[in-house]
Amino acid sequence: MFDLQKQQTSVRTEFTAGLTTFFTMAYIIVVNPLILSDVGVPFEQGFTATIIATVIGTLFMALAANYPIAVAPAMGTNVYFAYTVIQANNGVGYHEAFSALFITGILFLILSFTKLRSLLIEVIPENLKHAITSGIGLFIAFIGLRLTGIIKAHPSNLVGLGDLHSPEVVLALIGLAITLVLITMKVPGALFIGIVITGIIASLTGQLSFSKGIVSLPSLPEGLIVINPVSAMRDVIEYSLYPAIFSIILVTIFDTTGTVLGVSKQAGLMKGNKLPRAGRTLIADSVGTLFGSMFGTTPTSAYIESASGVAAGGRTGLTTVFVAVLFAIAAFFGPLISAVSGIAALTAPALVIVGALMLSNVRHIQWDDFDEAFPAFIVILTMPLTSSIATGIAFGFISYPLMKIAKGKWKNVHPLVYIFAVLFIIQLLYFPH
Repeated sequence: MFDLQKQQTSVRTEFTAGLTTFFTMAYIIVVNPLILSDVGVPFEQGFTATIIATVIGTLFMALAANYPIAVAPAMGTNVYFAYTVIQANNGVGYHEAFSALFITGILFLILSFTKLRSLLIEVIPENLKHAITSGIGLFIAFIGLRLTGIIKAHPSNLVGLGDLHSPEVVLALIGLAITLVLITMKVPGALFIGIVITGIIASLTGQLSFSKGIVSLPSLPEGLIVINPVSAMRDVIEYSLYPAIFSIILVTIFDTTGTVLGVSKQAGLMKGNKLPRAGRTLIADSVGTLFGSMFGTTPTSAYIESASGVAAGGRTGLTTVFVAVLFAIAAFFGPLISAVSGIAALTAPALVIVGALMLSNVRHIQWDDFDEAFPAFIVILTMPLTSSIATGIAFGFISYPLMKIAKGKWKNVHPLVYIFAVLFIIQLLYFPH
């Protein structure tokens, strides 16, 4: 079913890759409900809804598209939803906001059954594709360094070197060293083994403990939050939530497109300029978003942490079947997952190393042609600095046609690129993410 032999992989390799991806992205089932609880959503509701959306979206990606790319509520979009859509709009509660997400999910699904989203992967200029992969690499490496405290906020330089005597920083550096040695020695499953060894060290040093227990039953205190499209549309009209829908649709489309492109290129799944079954990959986040909004969580997207599973050898949807199963099991182990995912030093080394692997795509960019090089450069630069894949792509989509017009090569640019350039300008100016 998953064509393991053709992809030169095995069940064991796929399982190790699934474990690696799961542990690298497990933080979302703690962080996402915490963000949502800040605007009134019960933590238990957000926790269970996050897992439901992740399992549904990831299983669809696995079984329909056969790709090792996990789907879960997107970081960034959840912050935008909580603090811009809800907190910044007086009178809008989370029930009304989830109505907007429900309508967004329906629109997503309709869009995904058209050729627009799969065509988008094909019309993105080749150099921008390489830049997107490289930019994602820098972005996730930066996330890994920032979460552990190796890099911290600086009052004048924005970022600076963290406290190298901090226990978490020391643990992260030890984990990074161990994982680098394992990779250099070409040990199978090096990333996952590095996570396990670092976890054992954290346990021995007292940084990892399970004082809150291990098992708890999942619950949905409010049941289904929204299910009726008519009443949901009524909420959107009454509270004028159109800007939120527009912004979330545009950002999530390009978050998923960028991630799918980046991870697929790293895994060697692209066939020339095309991605087989591209339409199915893009339906997965639509399905996850729709069901997530019904239960009480934010829009889903393909996860850049999937690259860690690809680096561990994952090549097929079997990897993401294991990810989905592990998330489903995690629903009953909330305290345990909370303890493990709360130690960023366990998974950060994998993010940094995967970032290095993905950055290698810069060698394919045409650096000698400035009208090709600069849009690629601005994508790579802005992704980590704005903490947004979609914003990085936006700057690339705006600068690319502008420079081609200036050089008299405007006919070489696909009309869709011009359309999205205009949409991105509108989104950045009036609905910043």
